Amino acid sequence: MKYAVYPGSFDPFTNGHLDVVSEASKLFDKVTILLSNNSQKKKFYSQKDMISAIQKTMIRQGLKNVDVQESSLLTAEMCRKLGATYLVRGLRNATDYAYEEDIAKVNNQLNPQLTTVYLRAVHDIVSSSLVRELWSYGHDISSYVPKDVLDLIQSVSQSEA
Repeated sequence: MKYAVYPGSFDPFTNGHLDVVSEASKLFDKVTILLSNNSQKKKFYSQKDMISAIQKTMIRQGLKNVDVQESSLLTAEMCRKLGATYLVRGLRNATDYAYEEDIAKVNNQLNPQLTTVYLRAVHDIVSSSLVRELWSYGHDISSYVPKDVLDLIQSVSQSEA
Protein backbone atom coordinates (compact mmCIF):
# COMPACT_ATOMS: atom_id res chain seq x y z
CA MET A 1 0.00 0.00 0.00
CA LYS A 2 1.28 3.45 -0.92
CA TYR A 3 0.67 5.61 2.16
CA ALA A 4 1.47 9.33 2.24
CA VAL A 5 1.32 12.03 4.88
CA TYR A 6 0.69 15.68 3.99
CA PRO A 7 1.86 17.74 6.98
CA GLY A 8 1.38 21.40 7.72
CA SER A 9 0.01 23.94 10.14
CA PHE A 10 -2.95 24.60 7.78
CA ASP A 11 -3.93 27.80 9.58
CA PRO A 12 -6.18 28.03 7.62
CA PHE A 13 -6.44 25.17 5.12
CA THR A 14 -6.65 26.77 1.66
CA ASN A 15 -7.81 25.74 -1.81
CA GLY A 16 -4.12 25.33 -2.67
CA HIS A 17 -3.84 22.75 0.11
CA LEU A 18 -6.98 21.10 -1.23
CA ASP A 19 -5.41 20.93 -4.72
CA VAL A 20 -2.40 19.10 -3.30
CA VAL A 21 -4.55 16.67 -1.28
CA SER A 22 -6.79 15.96 -4.28
CA GLU A 23 -3.80 15.13 -6.44
CA ALA A 24 -2.16 13.05 -3.69
CA SER A 25 -5.39 11.06 -3.23
CA LYS A 26 -5.08 9.94 -6.88
CA LEU A 27 -1.44 8.89 -6.47
CA PHE A 28 -1.58 7.13 -3.10
CA ASP A 29 -3.82 4.47 -1.59
CA LYS A 30 -4.09 6.43 1.64
CA VAL A 31 -3.30 10.05 2.56
CA THR A 32 -3.23 11.53 6.03
CA ILE A 33 -3.43 15.30 6.39
CA LEU A 34 -1.31 15.89 9.47
CA LEU A 35 -1.86 19.09 11.41
CA SER A 36 1.45 19.72 13.06
CA ASN A 37 2.52 22.28 15.57
CA ASN A 38 5.07 24.72 14.19
CA SER A 39 6.98 26.34 17.04
CA GLN A 40 7.66 29.34 14.77
CA LYS A 41 3.98 30.08 14.13
CA LYS A 42 1.16 31.34 16.33
CA LYS A 43 -2.10 29.45 15.71
CA PHE A 44 -5.10 31.59 14.74
CA TYR A 45 -7.64 28.74 14.69
CA SER A 46 -7.94 25.88 17.13
CA GLN A 47 -6.45 22.60 15.96
CA LYS A 48 -9.68 20.77 16.82
CA ASP A 49 -11.86 23.17 14.82
CA MET A 50 -9.55 23.16 11.79
CA ILE A 51 -9.43 19.36 11.80
CA SER A 52 -13.22 19.28 11.81
CA ALA A 53 -13.45 21.79 8.94
CA ILE A 54 -10.89 19.82 6.89
CA GLN A 55 -12.70 16.53 7.57
CA LYS A 56 -15.96 18.08 6.36
CA THR A 57 -14.14 19.32 3.25
CA MET A 58 -12.77 15.84 2.51
CA ILE A 59 -16.29 14.38 2.80
CA ARG A 60 -17.71 17.15 0.59
CA GLN A 61 -14.97 16.45 -2.00
CA GLY A 62 -15.54 12.69 -1.86
CA LEU A 63 -11.92 11.99 -0.93
CA LYS A 64 -12.54 8.71 0.88
CA ASN A 65 -8.89 7.68 1.10
CA VAL A 66 -7.95 10.83 3.03
CA ASP A 67 -8.06 11.22 6.81
CA VAL A 68 -7.04 14.06 9.12
CA GLN A 69 -4.97 13.77 12.28
CA GLU A 70 -2.91 15.96 14.54
CA SER A 71 0.58 15.38 15.87
CA SER A 72 3.04 16.91 18.29
CA LEU A 73 5.85 14.67 16.99
CA LEU A 74 8.37 15.57 14.32
CA THR A 75 6.85 14.75 10.93
CA ALA A 76 9.45 12.08 10.11
CA GLU A 77 8.77 10.37 13.43
CA MET A 78 5.00 10.52 12.95
CA CYS A 79 5.37 9.01 9.46
CA ARG A 80 7.33 6.12 10.97
CA LYS A 81 4.68 5.66 13.68
CA LEU A 82 1.86 5.65 11.08
CA GLY A 83 3.76 3.45 8.63
CA ALA A 84 3.72 6.09 5.88
CA THR A 85 6.64 5.96 3.45
CA TYR A 86 5.78 9.07 1.42
CA LEU A 87 5.71 12.69 2.52
CA VAL A 88 3.71 15.08 0.32
CA ARG A 89 4.64 18.74 0.14
CA GLY A 90 3.00 21.46 -1.93
CA LEU A 91 5.02 23.94 -3.94
CA ARG A 92 4.05 27.39 -5.17
CA ASN A 93 7.41 28.65 -6.40
CA ALA A 94 11.19 28.24 -6.39
CA THR A 95 11.46 29.71 -2.89
CA ASP A 96 9.17 26.97 -1.57
CA TYR A 97 11.31 24.36 -3.34
CA ALA A 98 14.55 25.56 -1.74
CA TYR A 99 12.95 25.59 1.72
CA GLU A 100 11.31 22.17 1.27
CA GLU A 101 14.51 20.54 -0.03
CA ASP A 102 16.36 21.39 3.18
CA ILE A 103 13.55 19.91 5.26
CA ALA A 104 13.35 16.82 3.02
CA LYS A 105 17.05 16.10 3.62
CA VAL A 106 16.62 16.27 7.39
CA ASN A 107 13.44 14.15 7.26
CA ASN A 108 15.30 11.54 5.23
CA GLN A 109 18.09 11.44 7.81
CA LEU A 110 15.52 10.98 10.59
CA ASN A 111 13.53 8.39 8.63
CA PRO A 112 15.46 6.87 5.66
CA GLN A 113 12.32 5.03 4.45
CA LEU A 114 10.60 8.37 3.80
CA THR A 115 10.40 9.71 0.25
CA THR A 116 9.34 13.34 -0.22
CA VAL A 117 7.04 14.01 -3.17
CA TYR A 118 6.36 17.57 -4.36
CA LEU A 119 3.02 18.50 -5.87
CA ARG A 120 2.08 21.85 -7.37
CA ALA A 121 -1.18 23.50 -6.38
CA VAL A 122 -3.42 24.98 -9.06
CA HIS A 123 -4.48 27.68 -6.58
CA ASP A 124 -0.87 28.61 -5.89
CA ILE A 125 -1.12 32.36 -5.46
CA VAL A 126 -2.17 32.53 -1.83
CA SER A 127 -0.68 31.34 1.41
CA SER A 128 -2.51 30.83 4.68
CA SER A 129 -0.96 34.02 6.04
CA LEU A 130 -2.15 36.00 3.01
CA VAL A 131 -5.67 34.62 3.46
CA ARG A 132 -5.63 35.74 7.11
CA GLU A 133 -4.33 39.16 6.07
CA LEU A 134 -7.02 39.63 3.43
CA TRP A 135 -9.70 38.53 5.91
CA SER A 136 -8.42 40.94 8.57
CA TYR A 137 -8.98 43.81 6.11
CA GLY A 138 -12.51 42.68 5.32
CA HIS A 139 -11.86 41.13 1.90
CA ASP A 140 -13.83 38.23 0.50
CA ILE A 141 -11.72 35.07 0.82
CA SER A 142 -14.33 32.61 -0.44
CA SER A 143 -12.30 31.84 -3.58
CA TYR A 144 -9.23 30.99 -1.50
CA VAL A 145 -10.59 28.52 1.08
CA PRO A 146 -13.04 25.59 1.02
CA LYS A 147 -16.59 26.32 2.22
CA ASP A 148 -16.23 24.49 5.54
CA VAL A 149 -13.04 26.40 6.34
CA LEU A 150 -14.73 29.69 5.43
CA ASP A 151 -17.58 28.79 7.78
CA LEU A 152 -15.04 28.24 10.58
CA ILE A 153 -13.26 31.54 9.88
CA GLN A 154 -16.57 33.42 9.88
CA SER A 155 -17.73 31.77 13.12
CA VAL A 156 -14.43 32.55 14.89
CA SER A 157 -14.65 36.17 13.72
CA GLN A 158 -18.26 36.48 14.93
CA SER A 159 -17.39 35.06 18.35
CA GLU A 160 -14.52 37.56 18.68
CA ALA A 161 -16.78 40.51 17.80
